[in-house]
Amino acid sequence: MRGGGLLVAGTTSDAGKSVVTAGICRWLVRQGVKVAPFKGQNMSLNSFVTREGAEIGRAQAMQAQAARVEPTALMNPVLLKPGSDRSSQVVLMGRPVGELSARGYHGGRQGELLEPVLACLEELRGTYDAVICEGAGSPAEINLRRTDIVNMGIARAAKLPVVVVGDIDRGGVFAQFFGTTALLSPEDQSLVAGYLVNKFRGDVTLLEPGLDMLHGLTGRRTFGVLPYAHGLGIDEEDGLRVSLRGTVRESVVAPPVGEDVLRVAVCAVPLMSNFTDVDALAAEPGVVVRFVDRPEELVDADLVVVPGTRGTVKALAWLRERGLADALVRRAAEGRPVLGVCGGFQALGERIEDEVESKAGVVDGLGLLPVRVRFAPEKTLARPVGEALGERVEGYEIHHGVAEVLGGDAFLDGCRVGSVWGTHWHGSLESDGFRRAFLREVAAAAGRRFVPAPDTSFGALREEQLDRLGDLVEEHADTDALLRLIEEGAPEGLPFVPPGAP
Repeated sequence: MRGGGLLVAGTTSDAGKSVVTAGICRWLVRQGVKVAPFKGQNMSLNSFVTREGAEIGRAQAMQAQAARVEPTALMNPVLLKPGSDRSSQVVLMGRPVGELSARGYHGGRQGELLEPVLACLEELRGTYDAVICEGAGSPAEINLRRTDIVNMGIARAAKLPVVVVGDIDRGGVFAQFFGTTALLSPEDQSLVAGYLVNKFRGDVTLLEPGLDMLHGLTGRRTFGVLPYAHGLGIDEEDGLRVSLRGTVRESVVAPPVGEDVLRVAVCAVPLMSNFTDVDALAAEPGVVVRFVDRPEELVDADLVVVPGTRGTVKALAWLRERGLADALVRRAAEGRPVLGVCGGFQALGERIEDEVESKAGVVDGLGLLPVRVRFAPEKTLARPVGEALGERVEGYEIHHGVAEVLGGDAFLDGCRVGSVWGTHWHGSLESDGFRRAFLREVAAAAGRRFVPAPDTSFGALREEQLDRLGDLVEEHADTDALLRLIEEGAPEGLPFVPPGAP
């Protein structure tokens, strides 16, 4: 097999396309198939930097790991990074090319990108046995169909068979499957081979009569019913569509008897980016991570994280409006731990000069670190390696702000003053030795009796999660039928489902 393909579409955003795509990739690679992920256009603030210095969606980097291949810009040629409800930065082949309104993008620019997107897909298909493509939102967004480059537009152009994923945990999955199909044109419908039910709880035999009725109504089969599995929301695409307020992440392993729990509060700033930076903390036994937006929620926190953001000046204003800025200043004065990452690091500094992102000019920071930041038109994209707290650290950088560090102790590319740390490096906490050393410092400053587990490997835990995704596909989907789709395309003669049928 060479150049086989499949598009995993969804009835809605967050139906499970990303994890199903990753699961199929992991299942295929375990069968000896050389496979790559692909998403023509992604809208996300959760991004990653490849080895060649290209910015892509972090979900595609995770899917590449599932496929056991190195992620490249080919796997996500267009990335949209929202700066507001109405505009986004457009990243093409890993590099920013401008800021566009939603109307400007969908009104013309998007259609111009179909050719380079298809060229990337064809290059991957010429290199790999199979390419598993992920759609975006829903393929039945008929208002956007004319310029679509990620759902049926690319399926039609590349003649890809389509499987539609539906989240049954939300309810209404049969209506979603039927309505999605019925809203498509006959030409688009001819590529929709069937459905995958995601997040099912209970006795699957109770679902089967409905699946039979759906087959009778649409002429399309269901390729599997994937059970609900906890702890598999890895590297979600976006924190914008789902509020993280109150979300708790913690290890499934309890801390040793007699040791304290370490509480981490993450400020849920506007336009939060790479919020998965704290997943490595949550993987540690005895560490509980909570996303918060009120100052009183910082009182019992042993560590407060101010995360990355696409809008540093907007995040600063939000911190001040919410009373969180004053709470952070009090924490620093009391010697209680605070960590700023990327935009959060910039916010902890003395001053920000921004004529690029917010165009707000000179804005005062929180003054907790001796740092001044100037926003440059060029974006820094890098994969740095260094040392901190006596341990090797790897990370990645995605920022327009250039920091001038005027004092404090060196800390990665940033600095430390007392129990306040700041760095531009995303992903640094995934370095196991450094994470343990950092948590020991946090526990000491917080007065907690907490010792990090000596054997927690974030990389190994991630591999276990990806294997679980592969197991879900292998055990609960008709993999023989999926493989035929990938190799042969959509079956001939799929019936047309008119709107309003039956």
